[in-house]
Amino acid sequence: MEAAEAGPSAAAAGLLLPAQRPAELVDASEPPAGGQFPLWVVQLSLDLVFEAGVSLRAVPRVLQLLGRRLGQVLVLDWGTVRSWVLRLGCFALRGAKEQAGDWAYLIDYSVQVGTCKCLAIVAVRLRVLPYPEHCLRYEDLEPIAVVPMANASGVAVRAELDKAAARTGVPRLIVSDQGSDVKKGVAAFCQDHPQTAATFDLAHKGARLLQHRLEADERWAEFLRQLGQTKANVQQTDQAHLMPPSLRPKARYMNLGPVLRWARRVLKLLDPLSGAKLDRERLDAKYGWLRAYDAAVTEWAQLHDVTQQATAFVRQHGLYQGVAAAVAEQWQGVSLSAPARILAAEVAAFVAEQSAPARPGERLIGSTEVLESVFGRQKELERQQAKSGFTGLILGLGALLYERTAATVKAALESTPLKVVKDWCADKLGPSLQAQRREAFASTKT
Repeated sequence: MEAAEAGPSAAAAGLLLPAQRPAELVDASEPPAGGQFPLWVVQLSLDLVFEAGVSLRAVPRVLQLLGRRLGQVLVLDWGTVRSWVLRLGCFALRGAKEQAGDWAYLIDYSVQVGTCKCLAIVAVRLRVLPYPEHCLRYEDLEPIAVVPMANASGVAVRAELDKAAARTGVPRLIVSDQGSDVKKGVAAFCQDHPQTAATFDLAHKGARLLQHRLEADERWAEFLRQLGQTKANVQQTDQAHLMPPSLRPKARYMNLGPVLRWARRVLKLLDPLSGAKLDRERLDAKYGWLRAYDAAVTEWAQLHDVTQQATAFVRQHGLYQGVAAAVAEQWQGVSLSAPARILAAEVAAFVAEQSAPARPGERLIGSTEVLESVFGRQKELERQQAKSGFTGLILGLGALLYERTAATVKAALESTPLKVVKDWCADKLGPSLQAQRREAFASTKT
């Protein structure tokens, strides 16, 4: 606990924007103005949520256990932890942003139950991109906006881009998956701001190319049918350890890896020369149908590998002049089937098209996968509540991406009272699905 109580280093304080930088180092053993708990308790609670993945309700129990071991009393309510998350998130999203011409926006919708969508805009300065050392990480991103939309449209997206640009300056780049509404809004913005380039997430493009090919292949539909039938037949048997994985209902063609990997591994087990100590008769009875797809699985796996290798390269190296040739080198010396060679050429052409706006010496972003990961972490924060539509916890996205030093947490709690969060929720969200459900069933109570 002694390390937790120490104030942030000068280097850490220097990461803050000039408008937010505290005048001096903060004593984390003291509570923020109007608060009850020391800053280190607040920091520890937030770190348990965002770094350790502890649920909001479990954080107080974890602190109680720590308190017993350390001879301290650490008793708080989970609602207090929730309020810290919301206040930090609101502060992060409302805070001043540095005006610059090299901002890159990553934008996408998060979707839950109901008609409401949530547009998220996160950003990074191109001059500090971590390429090629590593791909984008949470700590590289700056939260810009989280906007629940009951009526999502290209016009609404354009309006939010204008608001974001007023805070950061006109961005150099906007990266998206080019869903219809987002694509229209981005195109309208770029038309009025020629200095802004737009790129398309390569992972989504690769998934669409795969979908086009696989759904045109009659073997694929029959393979999926037998896959589902096999899963149902073996999940309650002694063959359950070989059960095939499930295909995701959403983003199916972005998540084919586990299914194709399973098929290739089981095909190896079916080989009498594999040496696997299994009941051959039972193995053949449950999985022998896969032999008819041996060549098809190999072909599909090559198609998948082509898209995955290109996506992994762009994810870590970005888009720059000459990147298409570097991507094509990934397949040199590899014996590709004719369909895989055609797909590889299409992927390389797409990468060349996306990298065309890059200036000499400039790297652009060609992947929104880090934002998809942020959405996943956000839903982990919401737990079961994610099945009931958006609530104020969507502000957790801002807290997830924000620096959580003693100085920043103190500034957030002191400048963002809970009333500000409640006003934001009332303005942006309206009544929750739970509130609408209670109202709808109120007349049924006896």
